[in-house]
Amino acid sequence: MPAISTVGVISKAGVPAAHVVVPELMDWLRKKELAVRCDQATAEYSQCTDALPRESVPDGAQMVIVLGGDGTLLSAARAVAGREIPIFAINLGGLGFLTAITVDELYLQLERALRGEQRIAPRRMLACRVLADGGAEVAAFEALNDVVIAKADIARMIDIETHVDAHYMCTYKADGLIVCTPTGSTAYSLSAGGPIVYPSVECLCITPICPHMLTNRPVIVADTSVVQMVNHAEHDTAYLTIDGQVGRPLRHGERVVCQRSERSVFLVRPPRMLFFDVLRQKLKWGER
Repeated sequence: MPAISTVGVISKAGVPAAHVVVPELMDWLRKKELAVRCDQATAEYSQCTDALPRESVPDGAQMVIVLGGDGTLLSAARAVAGREIPIFAINLGGLGFLTAITVDELYLQLERALRGEQRIAPRRMLACRVLADGGAEVAAFEALNDVVIAKADIARMIDIETHVDAHYMCTYKADGLIVCTPTGSTAYSLSAGGPIVYPSVECLCITPICPHMLTNRPVIVADTSVVQMVNHAEHDTAYLTIDGQVGRPLRHGERVVCQRSERSVFLVRPPRMLFFDVLRQKLKWGER
């Protein structure tokens, strides 16, 4: 990794603790003689006058610091994706599967990162294209966690015809369908009954949401697979969501195509906290 001279800072808005943490962090970075690029939320906490759009913060930076929860990290990941810039995520939120570094260890771990001693975990993203009934592309997205088609109407299931590569899989009658990466296996998919997938496993997971047929179970496929979902619900009664943050309503007959992205993000991980340590801490698994 190149020497760090410029750092981007992205923060979650409306977090009381950030009114203390962010100004202290900005002062600490400047004392290290580092240039700082910050988004609007960070500027409001620290009274900076040169706030940038979030998608512009990574430009010219060698590391991006994210303060918030997993949602803030997901937003930052889409801004950083495709560039080999490590993301240093500090947990100011709740559960925080991805934002595993705590405020208490912020400066200790940041010193290690600036010395190039950090442990970097690459996480592959998921590319999603929306095709009209005639085949023309009408939208495209990138997700770190998941792509979800869910019902938009109250108490009405939707039909989603699903293919893996050139093979018809089934037509789900359910509240929705999730296609997730290993990173996203501990997010919505886990709540819907999907498996926990070790981050380095090269796969995609297809998880139905409240399927009408109880025999419809989550399915894991290779990450070289192309998953295609055809919306059979009426216009605008199904909604496509990317990482729970962005998306669009779907029209009848539109096809959502998901496949491994060429882009990855690179997360700075605590040196002594591995994947199963995070699961025990966050899911309160019992210890011997």
